[in-house]
Amino acid sequence: MTEDKPLRADARRNRAKVLDAAETVFAAKGTGAPTEEVAREAGVGIGTVFRHFPTKEALLEAVLYARLHRFVDEADAVVAQNAEDAGAAFFTFLTSWIEMSSAKNAYFEALTSAGVCVPSTGSVIGERLRESLGVLLRRAQDSGAVRRDVTTTELIPVIIGTAKAAEHVGSDRALRDRTIAILFDGLRP
Repeated sequence: MTEDKPLRADARRNRAKVLDAAETVFAAKGTGAPTEEVAREAGVGIGTVFRHFPTKEALLEAVLYARLHRFVDEADAVVAQNAEDAGAAFFTFLTSWIEMSSAKNAYFEALTSAGVCVPSTGSVIGERLRESLGVLLRRAQDSGAVRRDVTTTELIPVIIGTAKAAEHVGSDRALRDRTIAILFDGLRP
C-alpha cells in the first residue's frame, strides 16, 4: 500500500504482523489460502488486513517483494562474510536461490492468474543478485570448487531451470535434493 504519510507505530506493527502471517500461511497452505486465515494467524481482524492491503493480490505482491528484498540482503551478507570455504558458500547460496525462486514462482503464478500484471523483480534486485552470484562464483572458481568455464550468464538460466524442476517434484525433498546435487556435480571440475 502506498502511503503519503508515515504509518503510526501501531499500524506499522500490524502491517508487519500481517506480512509475517501471510508468509507463514502461504508457505504452509499455498497462495490460495484465504485472507481470513492470514488475519487469524496475525491476531488481527480482517479489516486490518484490508486496510493495509486492499486486495489479496496486493498482499501477495507485498509478501513476494518482501521475500525478494530479504533474499538480496542475505546474498549481500554471504558476499560480505568472505567465507573460508568459498565452494561451500557458493553452493549454499545456489541452493537458497533455487528454493527462493521456487517460492517466488508460486507468487507470480497466483498474481498473473488473478489478472495482475506483475512487474519484473526489478533491475536493482536482479543486478544485486547477479553481482553477488558473480563474486561467489569467482571465489569458488579461484578455490578450485567450480569449473572455470562457467559464467554467471550461463548459470542464471540453469538456476531458473533447476528451480522449475524443484517445483515439478513437489514435496519430495529427497528428489529435490538429488536434482540439485546433479546440477552441482556438473559445476564441479
